[in-house]
Amino acid sequence: MNPPRLLACALFLFALATSGGARAECLDGRPLRGVNFAGAEFNARTLPGIRDRNYTFPRRTDIEYFAQRGITTVRLPVLWGRLQPALFEPLDPTYLAAIAKTIEVTTELGLCLILDLHNYGGYGGQPLGSETAPIEALIDVWKRLARRFPDERHVALGLMNEPQRLPIAVWVDVARRTLTALREGGAQHLILVAGGRWSGVHEWFKTFAGVSNAEALAPFRDPLDRLAIEVHQYADADYSGTGTLCHPPDHFDPMFQALAAWAQRHGHRLFLGEFGTAASADCLASLDRLLHHASGPTWAGWTYWAAGAWWGSYPLSIAPRPDGSDAPQMAILARHLN
Repeated sequence: MNPPRLLACALFLFALATSGGARAECLDGRPLRGVNFAGAEFNARTLPGIRDRNYTFPRRTDIEYFAQRGITTVRLPVLWGRLQPALFEPLDPTYLAAIAKTIEVTTELGLCLILDLHNYGGYGGQPLGSETAPIEALIDVWKRLARRFPDERHVALGLMNEPQRLPIAVWVDVARRTLTALREGGAQHLILVAGGRWSGVHEWFKTFAGVSNAEALAPFRDPLDRLAIEVHQYADADYSGTGTLCHPPDHFDPMFQALAAWAQRHGHRLFLGEFGTAASADCLASLDRLLHHASGPTWAGWTYWAAGAWWGSYPLSIAPRPDGSDAPQMAILARHLN
């Protein structure tokens, strides 16, 4: 590193350390507010893939950009098949090293990194609990990751993104078994347990195969009380996070109010792991309302979907524009970051 770059980096780190506003730890009780850095999970059918051709990890400058704007948290989606090419076998050293480097950067910048297994409830196209993807395999990979990244102050564990390949009741049992195994193995981390299916706030109380997320997760408990229930919610017409037309802000009030009341009644903390909107004025108003709800007393925090250098024209992208200017969504997030 050349001297000017070294000096700039040192001054930036000093500013973070002394400001008190941007630095946070996963367990210090302050809100976890930030972005998803998508990319390491891209091209899931191309395994193992080649870094910066099929998948990518955030650069230090990418993370610094958001740290300077006040985020406290990075959610890092990773792909199980790249991380562990064969179940119950060692983790891939190249992919693991890239994760470790990202954690090194976020730790140095005083951020909490949520390690998110972005596999939708399966492995190799098969659902957890099948003959080729046994439940014990999920427990195995998380025990390996918890041992490799034991710093619970700066790393949190997101057990599974949107486990829609499993019935809700089955997923909740898998999550309970995995959390129990991690705690028995000594893991002290904050653990995020996603709601079943697509984890949507809009269908939290809806019954599927005889049970809803609200029913299945109400009695879920962690002996260390270091648990957050993860939900997702997009604002477009079908809640998929792909459209550019958004429901109006008040559309989300009843669903978020009901969810917050549920969490308070059952003693749960909530985390809005994915949400986002396009950049139109109507969508930005809905984005502001989502952030308002996710900043309430029952919420551990939120991470916007999504940052990352490979999004191109994706309408929800919050990556800086080619000219270096902020995405319009950044102005809305800034109201809720400080």
